[in-house]
Amino acid sequence: LLIGAGETIELAAEHLKAAGIRKIVVANRSVERAENIAERVGGRGVGLSFVNNALPESEIVITATASTLPILGKGLVERALKKRKHKPIFMVDLAVPRDIEPEVAGLSDVYLYTVDDLQDVIQDNLKSRQKAARAAEEIIAREVEKFFLRQRGQGVVDTVRAFRDKTESQRDDVLEKARKMLEQGKSVDETLHYLAYTLSNKFMHDPSEALNLAAKQGKNELIDAARILLNIPPEGPNEY
Repeated sequence: LLIGAGETIELAAEHLKAAGIRKIVVANRSVERAENIAERVGGRGVGLSFVNNALPESEIVITATASTLPILGKGLVERALKKRKHKPIFMVDLAVPRDIEPEVAGLSDVYLYTVDDLQDVIQDNLKSRQKAARAAEEIIAREVEKFFLRQRGQGVVDTVRAFRDKTESQRDDVLEKARKMLEQGKSVDETLHYLAYTLSNKFMHDPSEALNLAAKQGKNELIDAARILLNIPPEGPNEY
């Protein structure tokens, strides 16, 4: 989400597009100006009244308006975080005076950077707006990269958690059936055999199906990745 329609926002939009950001929304008092910038980067131009709707959907927010009053208040950001279930937001306020209330920096799920944070970089370049904008771009690029590294790490945690939940659910189902077998008078040996056989099949079913499909589609890299994940040593050159 980019708020404003000046040179700084134009540069930010171009940089974000070059960095691979696919969904860019530009908000400005003049919808026509916002649409002009958004059109160049394949984004969407909207009025400032749409910010309330766009903010909960945004992972990155960059502001650079000429407003004398804050555009984003603490309450508005808090409501957006609640709708996002407290997924973090990376925010850069390049406006003077600020577009984002200083209190927003105190929210635990917000990473807010302002012109003050860039002061050491831009103090020697105050006479050159282009140099200052390029310096700001470099800092934004570094911080965006750090932000997405954190997000990718969170994706691993979420995947492991989902896999654990799934296998534990399968285990509980099989254990419940095993208990009923014992209650019905089945022998311990028969029940243990059922338990071990069924758990093995359940845990192996989805990976086996995925690997068979990968082999049919010639996706050898997935098969190699599976060997790493399952801690299976290579058997020599692959012959898929």
